[in-house]
Amino acid sequence: MMKREDALRLVKKHVKTRNLVKHMLAAEVVMAALARHLGENEEKWALAGLLHDVDYDETSDEPERHSLVGGKLLEELGVDEDIVYAVKAHNECHGLPRESLLDKALWAVDPLTGLLVAAALIHPEKKLNAIDVGFVLNRFKEPSFARGANREQMKSCCELGLSLEEFIKIGLEAMQSISSELGL
Repeated sequence: MMKREDALRLVKKHVKTRNLVKHMLAAEVVMAALARHLGENEEKWALAGLLHDVDYDETSDEPERHSLVGGKLLEELGVDEDIVYAVKAHNECHGLPRESLLDKALWAVDPLTGLLVAAALIHPEKKLNAIDVGFVLNRFKEPSFARGANREQMKSCCELGLSLEEFIKIGLEAMQSISSELGL
């Protein structure tokens, strides 16, 4: 399995947008926390979170190529097949079924990180540690808030056996643990 240091080097080589790197770090830590909670492989799930948008800068103007270019790159580097598939399946443009828990988790986590960042930024303190699950749930219910954070996608956490509240709690606590790295 690819080591985290190698994955991080790959991300820094291919991703120049600072906020995108932060999103990928957030996805990494949330995926690891979910794996821990569900009794899955933390290292593998964290890698999927860290690498899922490795091609985004290159494909941002062509959403139909996003995740396929990254998937091909990861395949060529010998990244585990299930991680490569989860990366490809996280872009709904491809219509790939999300079958494994890993696939489903990455799908649900992707928009959650954005919702949590947006919730922190509207709080007077602008810090992840200043918000709680109730605060996030209230923002979740406001359709005009963080419009890009797909609510249905996040609600698919039920396919992991988690309530929305549990899912948000796991994600928020995970991101709070690296808040300084995220600048929040």
